[in-house]
Amino acid sequence: MTDTLQAVRTALTGISGVPVTPYRPDGSVDTRKLTDLIERLAAARVHNLMAAGNTGEFFTLTMEEVREVHRVTIHAANRQTLVSAAVGRSLSEAKALARDAIAEGADAIMGHHPMDPFAGPSYQARYFLDLADAATVPLIAYVRSDSFSIDDFRSLALHGNIAGIKFASTNLMLLADIIRSTRDAPAIWVCGLAEGWAPAFYALGARGFTSGLVNVFPERSHAIHRALEAGDYPAARTLIDGIAGFEALRTKYNNGANVTVVKEALGMLGTDVGPVRVPGVTALTSDERSLLRAIVDRVDTETRAA
Repeated sequence: MTDTLQAVRTALTGISGVPVTPYRPDGSVDTRKLTDLIERLAAARVHNLMAAGNTGEFFTLTMEEVREVHRVTIHAANRQTLVSAAVGRSLSEAKALARDAIAEGADAIMGHHPMDPFAGPSYQARYFLDLADAATVPLIAYVRSDSFSIDDFRSLALHGNIAGIKFASTNLMLLADIIRSTRDAPAIWVCGLAEGWAPAFYALGARGFTSGLVNVFPERSHAIHRALEAGDYPAARTLIDGIAGFEALRTKYNNGANVTVVKEALGMLGTDVGPVRVPGVTALTSDERSLLRAIVDRVDTETRAA
């Protein structure tokens, strides 16, 4: 397990891309288009693919659809890149999804944050610990709250089967405290808020970042990652400035347009992956689409020129 843990931790210091889930006209998962997307991302050498993550609309998929997305992603990646299968909902369902994904060949499991409205913070941490105990591959904990105590975060970082924590809170003072308090832990702290937040996370000691942009422009994500790894913050900021409008659109409607923007951008580049499922925003307005088109055309031109 030690070698496997190290491989997952190494991948987490890179780009953790979260593929969208394409749909057929009848609303079912389009496995052919998903295969094509995963093959493209694997060929682009994205370091880690998080199958059925939030950009993959995990919470609108049925359990069998989650299994289908895991299976297609694992086989389409064909060992060219690491695949982390995202699991969640009830603890028993998460464990069952994890077992099936591991049987299919998943390299790691990513535990979605337990979203029960009546959950106690320390028991949300326990959810991840129980998942890590049950999994026979490394676990990545996706924490979307700043309500955990430092001791809770330490328990995650020190667990022998937790490879890293995907921290998705904007509370950077808390992140600084956490990283100071877990310097003796081997777990990797990952920016869970995409490229725009990555420089601040890196400055505090995190490594790697998650990305929805990578579905559309993996080259830009790689360039940002290279700049951050080199400590070239001015270059990273310049590259991020070019996609800041893209990321800002994703935050609209209380993040309801997060996946919508990615899917519509793919459509603008010739890959129709279907709409977002309700309760996500199913389509952008005409003004939002015009703004997105200008961003996509500009970044596409810059990418081709490079």
